Amino acid sequence: MTAHEKFTAFTTIVIKEILRFSRIWVQTILPPVITTSLYFIIFGGLIGPRIGEMNGFNYMDFIVPGLIMLSVITNAYANVVSSFYLAKFTHSIEEMLVSPVPTYLILLGYITGGVARGITVGIAVSATSLLFSDLHIHNFAVMVSTMILTATLFSLAGFINGVYAQSFDDITIIPTFVLTPLTYLGGIFYSISLLSDFWQKISLLNPILYMISTFRYGVLGASDMPLSTSYAVIIGFIFVLFTFSLYLLKRGTGIRE
Repeated sequence: MTAHEKFTAFTTIVIKEILRFSRIWVQTILPPVITTSLYFIIFGGLIGPRIGEMNGFNYMDFIVPGLIMLSVITNAYANVVSSFYLAKFTHSIEEMLVSPVPTYLILLGYITGGVARGITVGIAVSATSLLFSDLHIHNFAVMVSTMILTATLFSLAGFINGVYAQSFDDITIIPTFVLTPLTYLGGIFYSISLLSDFWQKISLLNPILYMISTFRYGVLGASDMPLSTSYAVIIGFIFVLFTFSLYLLKRGTGIRE
């Protein structure tokens, strides 16, 4: 394939993925905004005044970055896992695999679609947060880069889940029993400095902690983890998951079996 043909194939997949979630925005974009608004009202508005400050910040301001990242993570993951499994279910993925389109372009197309949904929802939630908090951005580059890298990472994770899923129930197992606990234990509502030494060390094994901590630095200028360490962890996970996802796609795991 020529470079132009590859670009056309890639953009076709991306446009398909974007249209897929944008056409049903009432189901894909609006619910996270409503859910996050409830978090702001309950945790920030009702419980926050009793907690006071967290790491020197008003509690409402402190939880805003974590809640934005929560929406990015869950939506980037959900978009790819559901889309790829549906492609398997309808056998449309076979048509792409037998075409001249390189497998890495197919994978990049799905990832980009997941990133697009994650960022779209993240922007919507960020705009909603302005109704509850006077949001000031400390470092725009850190904030945007962390959001994109995190959406990429969980798009890859969603792809792997979609590869191994054998039924519609399988695409909800990982988000329910793995992703949700890791997200809530990743420092959305608290700083790990409040934990004992033992639980602080355990928390360091949670990759989501590094993403939320880095994004919080981009918004508030405060972080539980060094930026260099956080970026290294996030990029390292992306490299591993991308390599593994590409291997699964080339091998036809979950498709040819």
